[in-house]
Amino acid sequence: MSGIGRADRERTWGSVGRVPVGEPDEIGAPGHRAAGSAVPDSGRTEAGNSARADVLARRLTGLLARIDAACVAAGRDSGEVRLLPVTKYFPASDIALLHRLGRRDFGENRPQEAGAKAGELGELGPLRWHLIGRLQRNKARQVARWAYAVQSVDSERLATALEAAVAGALDAGERQEPLEVLIQVSLDADPARGGVEPAGVAALADRIATSAELRLAGIMAIPPLVADPDAEFARLAEIQARLRAAHPTATELSAGMSNDLERAIAHGSTCVRVGTALMGERPITSA
Repeated sequence: MSGIGRADRERTWGSVGRVPVGEPDEIGAPGHRAAGSAVPDSGRTEAGNSARADVLARRLTGLLARIDAACVAAGRDSGEVRLLPVTKYFPASDIALLHRLGRRDFGENRPQEAGAKAGELGELGPLRWHLIGRLQRNKARQVARWAYAVQSVDSERLATALEAAVAGALDAGERQEPLEVLIQVSLDADPARGGVEPAGVAALADRIATSAELRLAGIMAIPPLVADPDAEFARLAEIQARLRAAHPTATELSAGMSNDLERAIAHGSTCVRVGTALMGERPITSA
């Protein structure tokens, strides 16, 4: 299997306890999968797994080179930027292969799917799961069992639900650390995409900062599809600067994906969330 050929530059993150397997599918049929449900293992042969590992290794090497080049162009240290593989809809076996390539942090969009993967891969070691999709308050208790971070907090009500859920998980021995929290900022006021308006970031940050169970880490955003990415990333950087002035430890800026990570890094991103450029096209799914 191919290697990466460079030192792993990930920061040291906290740990989360052993994780129970996620909920079973609510809807299921042969060849179909309910939205948000666990992805079954790929069923690849040993040769197929080896070929997939080579593909992932090659893509990972290319992505790290892109990040390095973007940091050089921006006058930044490459150690300031984390690559977060987004593994939604891909099998747990892909995550295991990426773990062998030195990855420890993984981004998932759907709590049920992520919880199932976390349970399946619990023996691999300290994987760190980042929920980057929208979260309903009634799923907070489930997420608190396995998530290292939630990057999509956009209301005080959700923060309060997570606070209570994490307190319960800590008491039950299901985790050992507070939950890292990023505030999702809405740059286009589209309620379907989630996020708090920029004017509401300060109040939400102040609320999160009062919690012993939550650790305010920074902000996350997805640029509007029709907007100028540079202008939106610059706007996001200004929001982050104001947040950091009030909360100096809230240093994370999660922005940039497969097609725009260089622009995001130029504007200060510390975490690029990459799916397609690493994993390939998502498998076709239907409910």
